[in-house]
Amino acid sequence: MISIEKVQEQAPDLVKHAETAAVSLTKNGLAGAQAAVYLVVDRSLSMRHYYADGSVQHLADQALGLSVNLDDDGVVPLIMFDSRPYPTVGVHLADYRGVVGDQHRLHGGERTMGGTHYTIAMHRVIEHYRSSGSTDPALVIFQTDGAPQDRSDTQVQLAMASKLPLFWAFVGFGLSPVPFLQQLDTLPGRVVDNASYFHAGADPKSVTDNALYDGITSEFAAWLPAARTAGVLA
Repeated sequence: MISIEKVQEQAPDLVKHAETAAVSLTKNGLAGAQAAVYLVVDRSLSMRHYYADGSVQHLADQALGLSVNLDDDGVVPLIMFDSRPYPTVGVHLADYRGVVGDQHRLHGGERTMGGTHYTIAMHRVIEHYRSSGSTDPALVIFQTDGAPQDRSDTQVQLAMASKLPLFWAFVGFGLSPVPFLQQLDTLPGRVVDNASYFHAGADPKSVTDNALYDGITSEFAAWLPAARTAGVLA
């Protein structure tokens, strides 16, 4: 955990996010919990509006505000995906402003946005987590605005990943909820329920920090003891 004083010193714009995240964690019995926070963001063509209006960057800010309460390195690994994988980069407490837009432009901006393949990003998260050597659980905020083209593979991957200390908090953008994400939230055949779904709507920036953090942390809080009972976590 990083102190509010350090957040105030390095990233004063994130103080409100961090304080609200702390309240949500405490409310859900997670005060003092440790976890690595990952952020996965959809870069398919249908997402172009959300990059242009800053919604994806806003989610990155919120993820970092949550991370400072759960981790002590001040870095959230950011993984973009569409039909291809992109390099994992760190969203740093000391250097987070505009990182989403910078990476989006680096990869070609709107003209190179592709399709939607979840498993590309899921593999990247798993590889990064394993190579990190961490023994803490990981909370993966996985943002998308629609169902993937690799639906069956995604279901298989999520079931296989239920053996790992990773919790997948899916966050949906868009006017209507995504039925496929609702299905993942109740997918059978897993060692333990390792996923949740929160719908942020067509204007994700208008969703309060309270609502987003509660939508992410409540099921994560339930997963932790279940994962320990199942032997997924020590």
